[in-house]
Amino acid sequence: MKFAGKVILITGASAGIGAATAIHFSQLGASLALAGRNQENLNKVASACNSNSTPLILLAELTNENETKELLDKTLAHFGRLDVLINNAAVDVLVSIETTTLEDFDRAMDVNVRSVYHLTKLAVPHLIKTKGNIVNISSITGLRAFAGALPYCMSKAALDHFTRYIISFLKTLCTALHLASKQVRVNGVNPGVIVTNFQINGGMTKEDYKTFIKYAEKTHPLGRPGQPEEVAKVIAFLASDDASFITGASVPVDGGKHALCP
Repeated sequence: MKFAGKVILITGASAGIGAATAIHFSQLGASLALAGRNQENLNKVASACNSNSTPLILLAELTNENETKELLDKTLAHFGRLDVLINNAAVDVLVSIETTTLEDFDRAMDVNVRSVYHLTKLAVPHLIKTKGNIVNISSITGLRAFAGALPYCMSKAALDHFTRYIISFLKTLCTALHLASKQVRVNGVNPGVIVTNFQINGGMTKEDYKTFIKYAEKTHPLGRPGQPEEVAKVIAFLASDDASFITGASVPVDGGKHALCP
């Protein structure tokens, strides 16, 4: 898997899976555009990347349409092309149907679905030019229900469906199939429990998070939660020429959790 000469845009690159993915791609020779909301964290990730590839850092709020367009414009202005789009940015919303509000639903859908829809629409013409590809970072909750995270689960199920389907005028087309004729591949990964600060940022207490991680040893057949680097390597594979005959796939990276009953 070599990415020399390839330009990769990663959203949510300031922490967790996004940060691990950026570092891994830099080791494979990619030119990187790293988008996020935390300048300090983005700088740390950029510093950890291969010194032969200085990432372009882009501060952006993806729910702001103008900022989303601007981050893509800046990437194209800086590198002159786009080869891979990694839609990774997301928020966790830990509520049930009894405790949720419409604001919870809107926040999950705006960040986890709407912003991906918008950025992908903007990026597709440039990916067609390079015969590039897209990797959407979903979740095991897109494949299996998970208690206490209703809007998040719904948003990830929608993202999985987006990987396969997009509404076109008078007909429904699979995104992957629609773009396949243009040699643009579209795939997704569905991580299980991964050791990051994602759940804490979503409102889980540190003590509850420790219990959550410990419980993951029982809910994942491999007997442990995953690490961001393990997801990053699958993302890189799907984005690489080694996966040249794979499109429309949702790949669980979850220690076997997707094979269990709910």
